[in-house]
Amino acid sequence: MNRRSLLQLMGSAALSGASVAPFAPDAALAAAPAVGGQAPGYYRMHIGRFEVTALLDGTHPFQAAKLAVGARPGEIDGLLGQQDLKSPFEGMINAFLVNMGDRLILIDTGAGNLYGKDGGGLVGAIKAAGYAPDEIDDIFITHLHEDHAGGLMLDGKPVFAKAVVHVSKRDAEFWLDDGNMASVGDLLKPFFPAIQKVVAPYVAAGRFKPFDGDAQLLPGLTPMAAPGHTPGHTYYLLQDGDQSMLFWGDTVHMQPVQLPDPEIAIEYDWNVPLAVAARKNALSLAASKVWWVAGAHVSFPGIGHVRADGKAYRWIPANYTLNRK
Repeated sequence: MNRRSLLQLMGSAALSGASVAPFAPDAALAAAPAVGGQAPGYYRMHIGRFEVTALLDGTHPFQAAKLAVGARPGEIDGLLGQQDLKSPFEGMINAFLVNMGDRLILIDTGAGNLYGKDGGGLVGAIKAAGYAPDEIDDIFITHLHEDHAGGLMLDGKPVFAKAVVHVSKRDAEFWLDDGNMASVGDLLKPFFPAIQKVVAPYVAAGRFKPFDGDAQLLPGLTPMAAPGHTPGHTYYLLQDGDQSMLFWGDTVHMQPVQLPDPEIAIEYDWNVPLAVAARKNALSLAASKVWWVAGAHVSFPGIGHVRADGKAYRWIPANYTLNRK
């Protein structure tokens, strides 16, 4: 008996007052069990001849109002609410792969195991995007925090077999020297041993190369010092022809909050006034020059433009496309 006939029979029995047994759905009609989870995240586009692939390492929820610095009472929840969001705010952990034709480079590495289940997806995302960690020639770290350099190692082993790791000399000197631990609060103290551990294999192999100054690092890739979030926090500007993309690291942690109010900082900032000044400068530059922006903590893929709106800014995300060339 098919389902329609069974339902007709049940209706007739109900009208006649007859007793009807509870209906048990046919197994063939049952819904498939939910699988859950997400696919490894990547998103691809081009800046001139350079192929840029955004990679999702993970997402990390945090109490936005608790970690914010300089906000008015109720401001954080109010700004999140304007976008139907609330705490805990889901922060992204994005990294970016750039195929330059003759070199494959990675900007930041995610958190690896340092954020537990909230990170560690970078290798899967790289492979899903059609590459392998062993193919990467150079890694450029915006700053030596756990969620940007932690992915240099995974499950106790170095991830990148041949890559040379580049970071500003100022950040390297700060985080690799335990003598500086006394100058930061309790929130940042654990970063010292964590970072020293993940860079150690690269230092030992002679593949850890801090840089100083603002000279072009590779054709088309230029560092821009932006101290504040860390002593050596650095942007990387990728340019080809009339197209540009600014990889701005931790300029923004909460896009719905810090673009409307760039004065709001975060407890992870090493120097709040400098971090605020760096953010205002980055927003102004990106908006006035119409640069693409790639943000480590902006909702995946973290790529878009910023637009000035009085003293505030608006985020214009990249429109999804299957053909970005």
